[in-house]
Amino acid sequence: MTFPSLAPSVETEAMTYSKVIRRLVPFLFLCYIAAYLDRVNVGFAKLQMQSDLKFSDSVFFFGAGIFFVGYFIFEVPSNLILERVGARFWIARIMISWGIISSLTMFVTSAFWFYLLRFLLGAAEAGFFPGIILYLTFWFPSKRLAHVVGLFMSGIALTGVIGAPISGWIMHAFADSSGLRNWQMLFLLEGLPSVLIGVLVPFMLPNGIRQAEWLAEAEKRQLEENLRTEDQRKEKIPLAKIFFEPRLLLFCFVYFCCAGGLYGIGFWLPQLIKDTGVKDPLIIGLLTIIPYGLAAVAMIWFGWSSDRNRERRWHFATAALLGAVGLVFSAWFAHQTVFAIAGLSLGAIGVLSTFPLFWPMPAAVLSGSSAAAGIALVNSVGNLGGFVLPFLVGWLNDMTKRSTSGLLMLAGTMTLAAVLILMFVPATREQH
Repeated sequence: MTFPSLAPSVETEAMTYSKVIRRLVPFLFLCYIAAYLDRVNVGFAKLQMQSDLKFSDSVFFFGAGIFFVGYFIFEVPSNLILERVGARFWIARIMISWGIISSLTMFVTSAFWFYLLRFLLGAAEAGFFPGIILYLTFWFPSKRLAHVVGLFMSGIALTGVIGAPISGWIMHAFADSSGLRNWQMLFLLEGLPSVLIGVLVPFMLPNGIRQAEWLAEAEKRQLEENLRTEDQRKEKIPLAKIFFEPRLLLFCFVYFCCAGGLYGIGFWLPQLIKDTGVKDPLIIGLLTIIPYGLAAVAMIWFGWSSDRNRERRWHFATAALLGAVGLVFSAWFAHQTVFAIAGLSLGAIGVLSTFPLFWPMPAAVLSGSSAAAGIALVNSVGNLGGFVLPFLVGWLNDMTKRSTSGLLMLAGTMTLAAVLILMFVPATREQH
């Protein structure tokens, strides 16, 4: 005599994860839009701020990138605190503090104050992104993570679709409003939403599965069992050895390359469009919709395809190489608006799509406190690429007197990221 299996069906499990996605991801997505907008709106501010304050490209991009120094210093401690006190309180603290500091950037009058406030912005935001990645691992096993991270991180692309036109409109509509320059109004108006969203975080995010009142008890047990099963397969890396683990150091360097490509595009895209002959900030903002809109769709598709096929390496390498080709193409046709936008679109598709493909790889080998520290380590060291590479973009452009020199360097870093993943990450398929 046989009895029906008590194990949940594949369909029931899929429905449970869909419920979690619907409850968590839209709000996290909104948080990330606010975070990324406050991080890169300096690219739009550059259109007038640089001439007002008489900053060279080197000075401006050093200030834009020093954000990541503060980010680097405080990242690992922030993630360990989040694991200890819970996501609700700590993410709220992060968002409120960075929103205030972002708005205060309107008062910058010199390179020193620009550097200081950008550093403090990085320190305030430290732990937000790796904290969210860690938070998602409290709910999803690594085999489901690429699709979820793709949905979450498409906030980067949607920031370009929504945020860039808004930034362009503010720069266009608030010129010399109430005695303020338009870049000052930009920092003021785009910093406030982060504060307001931060106030909502404690009401929107449960700290984990057990605290989710909208899940039935059977659904909670199902999610917890899936995480326990995966944790048994993960290698337990002692916290003291995290900083010397060769695989994590490799991931740090690969992420360094990807972050440099991302922020090189984010900081430089408005100026590249302006160099093709488009002068109105509002039109520049509207044109940036094209690369970011296409990238949003591509990020979700790459994440879905990678999870479906349980394959990371070739998906990642394909995206990274597409990004490199697009950056080279846009540099080649830098003064022809249509072709430059086409190249930047391909570049944005490739560069942004590497991120949902990247994070399941380190998440698959980490758990517990080592996951909190390891994910923060990879993100903090890797994000130094957001400091070093945009600064080198400005320096190369100053040295060569060509606005495209830095793009070619970024294309090289994306190619290197693809090669490193294919050479040194084992070709394993995640279990269903």
